[in-house]
Amino acid sequence: MGFFSKLFTAFRGAATEAGEAMVDTQALRILDQEVRDSKRSLDAAKENLAKVIAQQMGVEREVKRLRKTLEEYEGYALQALDKGDEALATELAEKVAEIENELEVQQSVLDSYKNNVSTLKQTVRKTETSIKAMEREINVVKTSAKVQEANEAISSRFSGTDSSLKTATASLERIKKRQQEKADQMTAAMNMHKEDLGDNLQDKLRDAGIVNANSSTNSVLERLKAKRKPAAKAGSDTPPAA
Repeated sequence: MGFFSKLFTAFRGAATEAGEAMVDTQALRILDQEVRDSKRSLDAAKENLAKVIAQQMGVEREVKRLRKTLEEYEGYALQALDKGDEALATELAEKVAEIENELEVQQSVLDSYKNNVSTLKQTVRKTETSIKAMEREINVVKTSAKVQEANEAISSRFSGTDSSLKTATASLERIKKRQQEKADQMTAAMNMHKEDLGDNLQDKLRDAGIVNANSSTNSVLERLKAKRKPAAKAGSDTPPAA
């Protein structure tokens, strides 16, 4: 194979790959259009089916009319025979034969219509089912494509050493560190304030049991009772009035 032949083959391969890549990128759009085309074809098929059914109904009416006419002329022929009118009976028999032949033709047409209508109805139902199934599949594919796009966006946005995710994480850590530093500063300031007021020393004395804790209801009540007892005894030494 010569150089130019190989080069031409390479160009053909590149064109084929480019065409396939374009088809792949537009696959969902192509599927949507194909479904729309199928729906239009299905609507046209339904319209034609309605016309065929209308024609079938017309043939059915004609078959009923011929059967009724056949019965009517057969009755006339029998009446002519009963009266002994052979000529009239023969003429009526010819009419009956003519009606029977026409009825046979129309019945054959009607049977053909029925078979065709039954086949067309089955085809329409299958096509509708196929289109609905295809639409469901396309919706699933579209949803999957959106999820994949979201994952790709996240991966591209939060990947690498300088990704936004790492930057956001570092910023969050700096904020937490500054908040902790401020909290430590506030705690230190409060401790210094307590020491200035002597609260810290009092707390240490109470913790060591050297001084009593703050007054409680029971301690106050006991102290009042203790004060009340001497007064009660002094009152008991005074003699009762005469």
